[in-house]
Amino acid sequence: MKIFDISQTIREGMAVWPGDRKYERKQTMQIQRGDPCNVSAITMSTHTGSHVDAPCHFLDSESDITCVPLEHFLGPARVVKLGMKRCITGADLSELGLEGVQRILFKTRDADSSGLTFDPDFAYLSEEGAEFLAGKHFLLVGTDAPSIESFGSKTHGSHKTLLSHGVAILEGLQLGSVPEGDYELICLPLRLAGADGSPVRAVLRR
Repeated sequence: MKIFDISQTIREGMAVWPGDRKYERKQTMQIQRGDPCNVSAITMSTHTGSHVDAPCHFLDSESDITCVPLEHFLGPARVVKLGMKRCITGADLSELGLEGVQRILFKTRDADSSGLTFDPDFAYLSEEGAEFLAGKHFLLVGTDAPSIESFGSKTHGSHKTLLSHGVAILEGLQLGSVPEGDYELICLPLRLAGADGSPVRAVLRR
C-alpha cells in the first residue's frame, strides 16, 4: 500500500493568505527549565496550510466546520493534472471523463511550491467550473493552490457556488509527487465549534 502525505508542514515562516494570522508556536512549559513536560501554545488562522473551508466561510450561515458530513473527507478521489493552465473552466472539466467521480483534486502549476512564499498568480477554478462540479453533485473539490478562487476576487463566486451546493473545499495541498489517478482520500478537519475552516492532515492511499 502506497501512502502520499499531501499536507503542508505547518511551521513558522510559512506563507499565509495576505492579512491572515501567521503561524506561531510558543512553549508554555519546558523540561529544560524544570517543568515536568513540554507543552506548546499555537496561534494561526483556521485557513493555514492544507485546510478545508466551512460553509460559513463565505455564506451567511451557521454551518461551521463541525456541520460538514465526514463522508466528504473520506473516500475515493481522483487527482487530475492541469499543467500550466491558470483558469480551470467547465469546458476543461467536461473533457476529463469524471463520470462516477465524487472527489477531485487539481494538480496545478503550484504542485511543487515550497509553501514559503505567497504567489498571487496561482491557478483557480472559474465560477462556471464550480457550477459544473456542483451540478455533478461532487462531495469535495481540492487544489494545491492557496485557494480555489482567483486572487483579488470581489464576488467569491466559486466558493459560494460550491459551498451553497454542499461541496467541501480543500485547499493548499502538496501534490508534486503524486501521479494522476484514483486514490483513497483522508483529510479530517478538527471538530472546532463555530469555525469557518480547519487545517487538516491530508493523505492519499493507493
